[in-house]
Amino acid sequence: MIEKTTDFTKAFHADKLSLILIGLVTFVTLSVGSFSVRYLKGDRRQKGFFLNLAALVIAVFLMVCADNIFLLLASWTISNILLARLMLHKGEWKAAKQSSILALKNFALGFAFLAAALIILYRITGETSIQAILIKPIGFKWSVACGVLILLAAMSQSAIWPFHRWLTSSLNSPTPVSAIMHAGLVNGGGFLFVRFAPMLANEPLILNVIFIAGIATALLGTLWKLMQSDVKRMLACSTMGQMGFMIAQCGLGLFPAAVAHLCWHGLFKAYLFLASGSAAKEKRLDLDYPPSFKDFSMALVCGVLAAYMFSVASGKHLLVADTTLFLTFLSMIAGTQFVLPVIRGHAKAKLLLAVAASVFAGAFYGLNVRIIELMLEPLKILVPQPLNILHFIAAVLLLISWLSMLFLRLRGRRSYPGWLLFQYVQMLNASQPHPKTITANRNEYQF
Repeated sequence: MIEKTTDFTKAFHADKLSLILIGLVTFVTLSVGSFSVRYLKGDRRQKGFFLNLAALVIAVFLMVCADNIFLLLASWTISNILLARLMLHKGEWKAAKQSSILALKNFALGFAFLAAALIILYRITGETSIQAILIKPIGFKWSVACGVLILLAAMSQSAIWPFHRWLTSSLNSPTPVSAIMHAGLVNGGGFLFVRFAPMLANEPLILNVIFIAGIATALLGTLWKLMQSDVKRMLACSTMGQMGFMIAQCGLGLFPAAVAHLCWHGLFKAYLFLASGSAAKEKRLDLDYPPSFKDFSMALVCGVLAAYMFSVASGKHLLVADTTLFLTFLSMIAGTQFVLPVIRGHAKAKLLLAVAASVFAGAFYGLNVRIIELMLEPLKILVPQPLNILHFIAAVLLLISWLSMLFLRLRGRRSYPGWLLFQYVQMLNASQPHPKTITANRNEYQF
C-alpha cells in the first residue's frame, strides 16, 4: 500500500511554475465565482455551472502539477472538455451548441498534436516523467519533430492564427465563462512552452518558428481588434493578439517574461470581461489623433525613460546584444503609448506627471519580470537568444504598425481604391465568428 502511494506521488511535480499558476487560477476563479453568484441568480443551471467550474479548476491544478506525461495529457483533455461544457450553458441554444462543438473540434486537434509529441518522447527516452525526459538526449531530428508538435498543440490552445476561430466564436458564452476562458485556459499554450522550455531552448530553429507564429498573431489580432464594433469581439481579438505576444516572448527564449505576461494579461482580461456589461455607459474619450509632433516627441522621450527603468528594474543591460533588447524595445513603445494620452494637448503642464507615469510603468513591469525570473531561476528557463534578421524585421513591422495607427487618419469623405476596400472586407470577414455561432434572429435564443 505504501509503495502504491509513493508511485502515485511521483506523478506530480509542484515547482514554482505550478505555484504561480495555481495562485493565478485560484484568484481568478474566486473573482469569477463571486461575480457568478449574482450573474446567474435565478438561472436554472446555476448549480451545474458551479459544479463544472469546480471540476475545471481541479483539472487545471492537476495539469500544472503533472509530471507524468499521461496525467498531463488526461488533465489537459478533461479541462478542455469541461470548458466546452461551460460554454454550452444553454444546450437548446443552437449558436451556443455550435460554439461548443467548434471548440471541441479544435481541442481534439490539439490533443492529437500533444499526444503525438508525448508518445514520441516516451518511445525515445523510455520515461513517463517530464522532468526525466527533459534531461535525456533526444537528438536533433526528434527534438525538432516534438517541438513542432508541441508548437501546434500550444497554437490550438491559445488561439494562435490559424487556430483562432474557436475563440472568436465563443462570445455567446456566459460572461463568467468568457472571463475564465480568456484569463485561464487560453494561456495553456504558454504553460506548455514553459514546461518544455529546457528542450525547446536547445533548438533555435523551433524558437524562431514560435517567434514568427507569435508575432504574426500579435499583429493580426491587434489589427482585427481595431476593426470591431462589438465589445466582446474586441476583447476576443485582443486576447488573440496578447497570446501572440506571449508566444513571441517564448520564441525569444524569455520564458519567465512570458509567464509574467500570462499572469497580468489573465487578471486584466478577467476584469475586462466581468466589466464588459457596463461598457455602453462609459464615457468615450476623443483621442484627437494624430498627435502633434511636439506631444509625440515628449511622449517618445518618456517612452525611452520607461525602457531605461524597465532595464534597471529587471536587472538587464539597456543595449544588451540578445533578444532581451526586443523586450526593451517593446517597453519603449508601450511607455510612449501609455503617456501619450496624458501629454496630449497639455505637454508642458503635464510633463512632470508623464515622466512620473513612465518611470512607474517601466519600473513596475521590469520588477514584475525580475520577480518571476528569480522565482523560476531553479528551472533554468531564461535563455535569451542571439539577435537575428527575423527579430529586426519583426521590430520594424511593429514600429510601422504602431506609427501607422497613430498618424494615418483619413479625414472626410473620399473614394478609396478598390483593392483597399477588398482587403478591408476580407480582413473584417476573417475576424468574425463562425456563422453558425451567431444568433441572427432573437427568437432563436431560448431563455
